[in-house]
Order: sequence, then structure tokens, then C-alpha cells
Amino acid sequence: MLIQGLLIPVSLLLLLPSQAVAATLGICYGRVANNLPPTSEVLNILKNNGISNVRIFDPDPVTLQSFSGTGINLMTGVPNEVLPSLASGTPASALQWLQTNIFAHIVPSQIRYIAVGNEVLLKDPFYAPHVVPAMANIYQALKTLNLDNSIKLSSPQAASVLSKSYPPSLGAFNPSLRSVLLPLLNFLRETESPFMVNVYPYFSYTSSTSNHVSLDYALFRSNDMVQDGTLMYGNLFEATIDAIVHAMEKEGFAEVGVVVSETGWPKGGGEAAGVENALAYNENVVRRVVGNAGTPKRPGVGIEVYLFDLFDENGKSGDECEKHFGIFGLDGIKAYDLRFNSGN
Repeated sequence: MLIQGLLIPVSLLLLLPSQAVAATLGICYGRVANNLPPTSEVLNILKNNGISNVRIFDPDPVTLQSFSGTGINLMTGVPNEVLPSLASGTPASALQWLQTNIFAHIVPSQIRYIAVGNEVLLKDPFYAPHVVPAMANIYQALKTLNLDNSIKLSSPQAASVLSKSYPPSLGAFNPSLRSVLLPLLNFLRETESPFMVNVYPYFSYTSSTSNHVSLDYALFRSNDMVQDGTLMYGNLFEATIDAIVHAMEKEGFAEVGVVVSETGWPKGGGEAAGVENALAYNENVVRRVVGNAGTPKRPGVGIEVYLFDLFDENGKSGDECEKHFGIFGLDGIKAYDLRFNSGN
């Protein structure tokens, strides 16, 4: 069979995700800052650049109300600290939470995903046992509203949930996280939802533990391909996604799709951070999404990707670079000439 000019053996087709997502490009709208423009200006930026898929990290009522009726699709987050109450409650209490915090402010047809927690397993392990029970209650609530097919649930995780990722075929999850990851993957399979992963080659490059990651490999400009069996990799972005796919296959979840819930490159505040590198990275990600390229392991299977971030966030903690991922300036002008599609 031919997919985008590539010969795909029938044996490989059996490993492609049954609920593969369409190639979709979105952007993260982080709001950990005290100087952001009003939402009306944010909406103009999104519309002027043809961006119709946005991730927000918490169901802020004012933000949801601002997006209501715009036709923009949202991934909205459930904050980590809310997980215990949602997990210990009932589907009825989860329904009440959904109605009060989300659907009272925006029509359900604009909600594409509900991200239940963010990077819980590594950043907030206290909340890890509550992830799947919370998702189960929310799912039952969505079923009550007949929204379980149109709104998908997942829980974005850092790519470092992998204990092995190089080469991609050796991808494996950290054994200490399997007690939560396996029930999560089972939930995703049963509800035909994707595994969400935050992919940051920048941090892989700057980490002293990643001695096989060159700057060129992280920025899609390496002349040296990494051979992994019959597959070839020229960049860390695709290699990371395929390492996740291999890890899921090893656990028996070959049919689960992947959504990249965050990825980006800082334009300041750290080693190799800068406008030129940020443009090079994001431009190549966009090209692969818009071109529906897929990855070497899943060629032609569209990847849904959310670029991080809409603006710089001066309230972010951690390394200085965390504050400098913004693609747009506060005045709405692009920090660099990134085209989100052929017309922008």
C-alpha cells in the first residue's frame, strides 16, 4: 500500500493506531504572567494567523467565555490539585464540576480535549494515583451528557516517563511508573483516546545526560542519520514520538495514538536559546504537521501538535529559559517569521 509516496508493508499497517488523529496544529496559551494582552487581542492574533486549536491549562471562566462562539477548538486542563476530589467523588459530582467549571462558560462543541492533570507522574507524583480514577468519573459524566465521543480525555506526560528512548526501538517506560501508566493506557485504549506527551528536544540537548543529542539533531538539520533497524531518523522530535510508540507497543497498546500536547524552543534565557534556533525548530515541526508526514514508524499518520507558547510568561519559575518560549510579542507581532500554514 502507498501512503504519501512511501511503500507501507501490510505488517506495518497492523501496528498503526486504530484511532489515529488527523494532522492538526495548535498552540498553547499559557497565562503565568502579569502583562498579557486582553483576550480580545489574543483572539485577533489567533484568527489573523489561522490558528483554530488552542490549549489552555486551566478552565478559567473568563478565558472560556472569551473563546465561546469563536469557533476555536480548545484543549482545557484540569489542574493537578483538583484531581483528588474528582477521583474520590462520583460521576455525578464530576458532572457537576464539568457543568460549573467548563460548560457554564463555553459550548461543549468547542471542547476537543480535556487534559486531566499535566505531567503528574514526574512533577506532581502525589497526585499520580488520582489520575485514572478522576478520568473515569469525568468520562462517565461525559457519557451522561452524550459527549463521550466528541470530547476525549487524556493526561499529558513529560517524555521523560521513558526510561529508555535511544534508539527509538528500545523505547520503554520507567518501570516505577507502570502502576499508573498501564491503567492510563488501558483507559485510553478503551475510550479511543490518544496518549498525550510533552516533547522538548531543547531540554534533551541541554541535559548533560543526553550525550547522543547534538544541536543539529535537535534542530532538524543533522546530516548524520540515526539508523534504527530499517528506519532512519534525522531529528529528535520524531525519534521521541516513536520511542513513545515503541514503549506502548511493548506494553500491549499498539493501537493508541499520540498527541504532542506541548513542544517548542526558547528564544532566550539559556544555552542554544535564541530567535534563530526557535524559528528553525518550530518551522520544521509545523512543516511536518501541515505536510501530514507522520514519523518513520507511523508514516502518513497525522500528528496533532500544540506549539508552546503563545507569549512569554514572566511568572514562570525554574530556569530563565522557561519564561521565553513565546512565539508572539505582547503587541501581537511575531517574534520570528513562523508560518502556521501556507497562507500565514
